[in-house]
Order: sequence, then structure tokens, then C-alpha cells
Amino acid sequence: MSYIVTGRDPAEGLRASSRRNSFRGRLLALSRIQKRALQIAADTLLIWLALWLAFYLRLDDMDAVRPFGGHAWLFVAAPVLTVLVLARFGLYRAVLRYVGYQALATVAMAVSISSALLAIFIFFYPEPVALIPRSIVIIYWMLCLMFIAGLRITLKQYFRGQAFTLTSFRPDSIRRVDNNPSGKIRVAIYGAGDAGNQLLMALRLGNERHAVGFIDDDPDLTGRVIAGMPVYGPQQLNALINERYAQEVLLAIPSASRARRAEIVDLLAPYPFSVRTVPGFMDLASGRVKVQDLRDVDISDLLGRDPVQPNRELLEQCIRDQVVMVTGAGGSIGAELCRQIVLSRPSTLILFEQSEFNLYSIQGELEAFVHHSGELDIRIVPVLSSVRNQDRLFDVMSIWHVNTVYHAAAYKHVPMVERNIAEGVINNVFGTLYSAQAALRAGVSNFVLISTDKAVRPTNIMGSTKRLAELILQALACEAHPRLYGEDGKPAIQNRTRYSMVRFGNVLGSSGSVVPLFRQQIRNGGPVTVTHPEMTRYFMTIPEAAQLVIQAGSMGQGGDVFVLDMGEPVKIADLARKMIALSGLSVRSTINPGGDVDIKFIGLRPGEKLYEELLIGNNVSATEHPMIMRANEKRLEWEQLKPVLTDLRNAVKNDNYPRIQQLFIELVDGYQPEEAMVDWIHLQQTAASRVESDMQDSLPTFRATPV
Repeated sequence: MSYIVTGRDPAEGLRASSRRNSFRGRLLALSRIQKRALQIAADTLLIWLALWLAFYLRLDDMDAVRPFGGHAWLFVAAPVLTVLVLARFGLYRAVLRYVGYQALATVAMAVSISSALLAIFIFFYPEPVALIPRSIVIIYWMLCLMFIAGLRITLKQYFRGQAFTLTSFRPDSIRRVDNNPSGKIRVAIYGAGDAGNQLLMALRLGNERHAVGFIDDDPDLTGRVIAGMPVYGPQQLNALINERYAQEVLLAIPSASRARRAEIVDLLAPYPFSVRTVPGFMDLASGRVKVQDLRDVDISDLLGRDPVQPNRELLEQCIRDQVVMVTGAGGSIGAELCRQIVLSRPSTLILFEQSEFNLYSIQGELEAFVHHSGELDIRIVPVLSSVRNQDRLFDVMSIWHVNTVYHAAAYKHVPMVERNIAEGVINNVFGTLYSAQAALRAGVSNFVLISTDKAVRPTNIMGSTKRLAELILQALACEAHPRLYGEDGKPAIQNRTRYSMVRFGNVLGSSGSVVPLFRQQIRNGGPVTVTHPEMTRYFMTIPEAAQLVIQAGSMGQGGDVFVLDMGEPVKIADLARKMIALSGLSVRSTINPGGDVDIKFIGLRPGEKLYEELLIGNNVSATEHPMIMRANEKRLEWEQLKPVLTDLRNAVKNDNYPRIQQLFIELVDGYQPEEAMVDWIHLQQTAASRVESDMQDSLPTFRATPV
């Protein structure tokens, strides 16, 4: 902070500031030896001053103090003893800009020891020439402590640009301002506790942000000053903006629940702040992040629902000391499954992925984690292949003796699958079929399908393919000795695999999530595109979804469809407005034409629904986990399903999209397509045929005329 006087020549103030900055720069540029010599010289002068004042205050007679006479030996002994003790305690190695409370405590201890040594020296000194009252040592100790500690505090403030400057003695002409270096973002810290003060110290050492105050809910702290910063209550945010010109709020409340953070975010949303948060103490302690590592408020903080702690026994039941395989291991869900699986200590983790880059990335991440942990003994096996290759699936599962398979490989982006129908059917339906049959043939104990809420009464191809994948597993689960699809001439196989499915909604941060799209659109100045004002979705974080998938798979009895409790649905338009507000911007509208970012409603895309559901019916039962329910839904017999799969495969092969659509209508409960099924390739063929037909209709008609 600085006190700057109004009514003076601004140029003079700038010149004075330049001189101060130049002098500070010259001091900082000195060598280490020169800086130590200056400290010792300054301390010596202060020790002499403290000793002289101690005599004067005690004797109240300036003539009684004789530094060049009878007291000369004492004025030599005091600085020698004190400087030696200060040096022994390492105070001349300390960097003054970073001196903290621990250094001040060290100063107090060093001065106390040196004063005690001086008292002993005085007591045993033979026949002092001049009078030395015993209380001199106590007064000297107090003054010396105040001078030496005060010097270090003053220099610390000076070198960090936080000194107080008085340029006039007229109190009525002084106004209080922040000494904010040019270009720094002015920030307020929400939370005046330990985390807030730690963050303040980090900000003062940095070059990007300038702290201007605290915000805290405790009414006892409102109006007080902590670490030189005023504390504002939540009801004083306008004053914080008007008086301190805050531009950004940093949330220093790592221990707050997600619901509490959501309340704070709602409180800050109407104000022109961008909002960021600091990591939790566990992340800081582990060294994964630093207190300076600020991040945007996680959108999960806005959902207002705290994650339920996982059941460790369920997490490890199908994983610990076993061989686990994840298909689609490089995708957003598959990769997080792999991270959670590694924490449960399998003996081997097989990464099955068709994208070379994604496989390389997740393999490198997991191997680095295992290596640096120092405790894990896990073999990471990357397999580059596709779930369409049923022979490769069987080879991997049988050779490695896989115990559990998590099947995450699928195309999940609704509009993309809606116009690439053949690929969606082959990958999502037949890829699941091949994976499930390979697991049955290889004797895999557990097979868990990662499904979606879009499989419930779908209006799109992606949801229909996922529901058909569920029907395949449900049918296989009911067969003790099934004859596999495509192997009718071969004998039946004993089924030792327990199949289960886990159905949940959107995951934040996944490849298809709206959150990264909205962030990019806001960063580009808008518009933020929302399909419909009333569209809602269920949301869950990727780690939470992965943990629940693993736990649900452990509870499967065979053919179970598990549904995760996703909390309350979130309106996408409200999500967009909050993200704009938390970026420190405002929504441009008819009410606020001067806003920063537009929200543009573009209409539902092919296959999209306004509302998502998690259950086809209401027949659900609770499980031992509070966020996992077991759904009892319609099943098909395996022998009934096999000819339908053949019909579907032939329809895909022959580009017979009307037949594909008809099969989905017959198989999938509630499937209600909003338009005729059209693949991009088929769409082009249809367009070409239509153009040719139009050209034929537009040609002139010639009639023969008899001669």
C-alpha cells in the first residue's frame, strides 16, 4: 500500500518514483558479498543506536553516555557479539524479500542470546570505568530487537514495492491507493483463512496478479485488515468493485463442499468478475500442483452436488491382483477407467485401442504414474486394434487370461453417428457383440458395458445402437450354454461370464461435452451456441462416473442394467450464462444490448432430444451403493436375437437404411425417429439422383410432325 498526496505536480511524483525504483534496482544488482556487508554495517549502526538510547533512557543524561570514553569497550563488544550471533543463526544468508515470521522469530532468539552474553560480559568485566546500570541490558534488548527486526520488515516491504510513501504532511490531502504495478490483474481472494493467506503470499511474489482485498462470510472479519488487506463481506461486493477496482475473484476455499462452491459461484455470477479457484491442500502437499496454479472454476462446482465417496471393496473386487482389459482405453471414459483401475492395483492392465495416438498417450501417462509411485507393480500392455476384429479380441483375452473387461469402445457423438449410420451400427452393435462373445469363449469372469442414458427411448441412432448392445448382453447373460452368433455349426459353449451394463448421462470434460466448446466460444468472443432454450442434460464428472462404473460392475449378478444417480438435470442455456458470467463477461440480449457475448439458439441437431431419461420404466431396485440403482427391463431371447442381427448386418452391407430403421423400431422400446434415416454417403447418392431426375423433367419434349 502507498499513501499518495493529491494536489502536487504529477511529473514530480513520477520522477521521485523513478529515482526510488532506480535505487532499488541498484541495491538488488549488488553482489551477495556486498549485500551482506551492507546488512552488517546497518546492523552495527542500529546496535550502537540501541545501546546509546538504552543509556540515555535509563540515565536521562546525555553526558552520562560516553561511547568514546568509559563505555567504549561496551560499544565494541555489543556489535561484535550481536553480529556474530546473527551470523551464526544464518540471518545474513536470508533473502530480505522473502523474510517471514520464522525469520523474525530467529531474529528474536539471536538478539536474546546476544543480549544475555552481553549481560554476562558486563557482569564479569573487571572494574568498569564508567557506571553501567543493570537495567541497561533489558532496555538494550528491547530496542535492539525492535530495530533489527524492523529493518528487515521495512526492507522486505521496500524491495517488494509495498512501502508507505508520504509526500506531504497535510492529512486532508492524503488519499489511500494500491501500489499496483502496471499490467497486473486486480484480484480479490474469497476466503481469509489459511489458504487465502497462503495464496496472498504467493501472489505478492508473482508478477501477474495484484491482491486488493479479501471476501469472507464471517461477519466478525468484515471491516478488519488481514495481512494488510481489507476484508469485505459478501454483501459488500459493489464496494469492492468501486473502491478496489477488483477484476477477478480467486476462491481460496479448498475444503468447501461442491454445494457450497456452487452457492458462492451463484453469488458472484451477477458481478463483472472472472472467477478462478486454487487447488486443494492434498494436491499441494503431494506436489502435483502449486498454490500459484490457479484454474478456471470447474464446471462441476456449478452442479451443486457433492460426489459420494467410493466403496473401496467394490472398487477392488474385480480388479486387485487380476488381469483387466479396457476397450476404447484411449477415449475420455476409457482413459479415466484406466486411471482408476491402476489405483486398485491389478496385476496387468491391457489397453485395447484403435487410435494409435490415444493409445500412445494413455500408455505413457500410466507407465509414468506406475514408475513414479514406487509402490505399484503393474504391467501395462498396449494393444493397437479394433473391436471389429473378433479374432484379435479372443487372442488377447485368452492368451493373457483376462479376468475383467470394461467395454468402453463406442462412437458416442450423436449428430456424427446420425449421419454415419453404417459405422455406428458396426462399431457399437457388432463391436459389442464380438467383444462379448470373445469374453465368453476366453472364459472372462466379468464383462461390463459402459452404456448411456441416450439408450432410453432414443430418437437417434447412437442411442439405439447402445440399447441394442444392452439387449445382446442381456440375452447372452441368460444363456448357460449358448451357440455363438456366426458359429451355428459349432457346439454350444459353457457361459462362465457375468455380463452387466452401466447406464449414465453426460460426463463433464469428455470429448463430446458442451463445456470445452462453450469455453472456446467464450474465449473467441462468441456467440455461444445452444440448441434449444429448454434443453436439459444430466451431468457427472469423469472420475466419479468411472468409479461408479467399476463399483456397479462388481455388483452384477448377470444381465443387470445399472443406472447411476446423476442428480438433477441442468438446463444447458443456464450453464452457458453462468460460464459467461464467470469469465467476467455479460450476456448480450435485448435487455442488455451492451453485453459482451451472444447466446445463439441454433435448433436441435439430428437425433437430439430436449430431455434425457435414465430408465425405460419405473421398475428399479436399490443396491448397496446409494448412487447406483438396478433396473429391470425387457429382454430378448438369444436365439430370437441372432437372426435379427443377421438381418441388420445384411441391411448395413446393402445400404438398406429404411430396413435398418425398421429393425430398430421393432427392437428398441420407445425408438421414435424424427426423420428418415440417411447416411452421408446415401445422402449424396440421393441428392445426385434427385438432380438427375430434375434435369430429366426440365428437358423440352419434341413431338414428331407428319410430312
